[in-house]
Amino acid sequence: MTVTTAVAKTVDARGLSCPLPIVKTALAMRELASGDLVEVLATDPGSTKDFAAWSKTTGHTLVESSVDGKVFRYLLRKK
Repeated sequence: MTVTTAVAKTVDARGLSCPLPIVKTALAMRELASGDLVEVLATDPGSTKDFAAWSKTTGHTLVESSVDGKVFRYLLRKK
């Protein structure tokens, strides 16, 4: 398995409501290799719970989550 530290892809899900941030992230994950990192930017406050649950069900790792103003940032590693 290749482990990278640089973000391979950024998903801009700002302005989208559930389930679209997850859908866009799932589509982006299909393009990545195992171990790649994807950064997701979202403005839906519910995305915090959504990404935590989604990462558990899919096996992808939620490496980091943060918030800057109204923008939530998630860093996920593809399994």
